[in-house]
Amino acid sequence: MEKFYFEEPSIGRKEDAIAYINEFYEYNSDINGTGGLNRYLADYEMWLKKLEEDYARIPDEKKVPARTYFLVREGDNRIIGMINIRLALNESLRKYGGHIGYSIRPTERGKGYNKINLYLGLKVCQDYGIDKVLMDADKDNPASWRTMEALGGVNIRGFYDEKNAHCIVRNYEINVDESVRNNLAIYEPMTVNGIFREN
Repeated sequence: MEKFYFEEPSIGRKEDAIAYINEFYEYNSDINGTGGLNRYLADYEMWLKKLEEDYARIPDEKKVPARTYFLVREGDNRIIGMINIRLALNESLRKYGGHIGYSIRPTERGKGYNKINLYLGLKVCQDYGIDKVLMDADKDNPASWRTMEALGGVNIRGFYDEKNAHCIVRNYEINVDESVRNNLAIYEPMTVNGIFREN
């Protein structure tokens, strides 16, 4: 059985992380859940500093505190996905964006990996006392909203987003404790040492 873990971004992952983002460009794919890494390919070190600032941030109507992790496959030590978890929400994020953004690299899609990504992300939310997670996905991105539904996400509304996505967006709510409990037997055997491992 393949096993996965979250890893905090570090300088040792620089080349792997840049290659992860470049794969999205190669496949002309949207980039989500990377904590803005795609804007820092020329200055990875500055991105690491940004992540520290993200975590220490006091929430306001412009920005909120967040954590960003690599999803790593133990067998080949490869970055398979990324996730950005917002530890608080402002009014803007309650309407669009929610608590979690995530991605799986294009060449690793269709294997169910984003479910383990979200499962581990919900465990992080538990650690920070977040009991209900809000998420969204474009209606034309069924892989994303089906991942949410697989982890117990309930579609609470759909709307046409003129400001951000310029398409119909589906909003989901996930009861964190209930989801982790209901999926423990499925995904916990796929984790390494619970959640984290240092690079």
